[in-house]
Amino acid sequence: MEQFLIFTDRNLKLYFRDRATVFFSLLSMIITIALMVFFLGNMNIDVITDLLGQFPNRDYVEDEKNARLLIYSWTSAGIISMNAVTVTLAVYSTMIKDRMSGKLNSIYTAPVSRTIITVSYIATAWIAATIVCVFTLAVTEMYGIIQGLEVYSIAQHIHILGIICMNSFVYATFMYLLALIAKSEGAWSGIGTLVGTLVGFLGAIYIPIGSLSDSIQSLLKCTPIIYSTALFRKIMLESILKHTF
Repeated sequence: MEQFLIFTDRNLKLYFRDRATVFFSLLSMIITIALMVFFLGNMNIDVITDLLGQFPNRDYVEDEKNARLLIYSWTSAGIISMNAVTVTLAVYSTMIKDRMSGKLNSIYTAPVSRTIITVSYIATAWIAATIVCVFTLAVTEMYGIIQGLEVYSIAQHIHILGIICMNSFVYATFMYLLALIAKSEGAWSGIGTLVGTLVGFLGAIYIPIGSLSDSIQSLLKCTPIIYSTALFRKIMLESILKHTF
C-alpha cells in the first residue's frame, strides 16, 4: 500500500507541477468557453428566445435571461464531462515519458509488483481528473449563482459528484489502454491533439445533438462522452428547464 501511495503521489506531482501539461489538458475547455462567449452561445440563446416568443403572453426579457442561464448550464455540464477526457489523457503523458526514457524499466526492477505500478498510473489519472472536474463544478456553480441560477440541492451535489467520480474512472481506465498502444511521445501528442479537437463536437457541447442530421447523431451515439454529458445535463439543467419552459 505504501508503494502504491508513493508512486501515485509522484505521478500527481509530476502532472500538477507541469504547467504546460495542465494548460493543454484544459485547452479544449478554454476553446469551448471562448466559442460560447463570442459566437455559439448567443446563437443558441437567440434560437431558444425566438422559440419561446412563438407562445402568447411571454416576457421577452425573462425568456432571454432564462435562455442565457440554460445555455450556461448546458455548457458547464459539457466542459465538466470534457475535462475528464482531456485531463486523463494528459496525465498519461508521464507514463509515456517514463517508458520512452527507460525509467519504467528501472521501476520494474525495483521490488514493486507491476500491478501496483499499473494501478497507480490509473489512480493518478482518476484522482487528477476528479480534482479538476470538482474544481470546474465549483467555479461554474458559483458564477451561475451570481448570474441567477438556483443552488443545487444536496442530493443533486451528491449525484453530480458521483457522476464525476464514475466518469473520471471510466476515462482513466480507457486512456490507460490507449496509452499502451502509443509507441512514442509524438504518437501520444498526436492522439491528444485529435481527441482535444473532436471532444467538444463528439460530446454535443457546441450545439444540441437534435439539430444535427440523423447520420451524425448515429455517429455521436457510438461515443461514450455523449452519454456522460447527458448524465450531467440531466441534473444540472433540471431547475432552469422548469423556469424556461
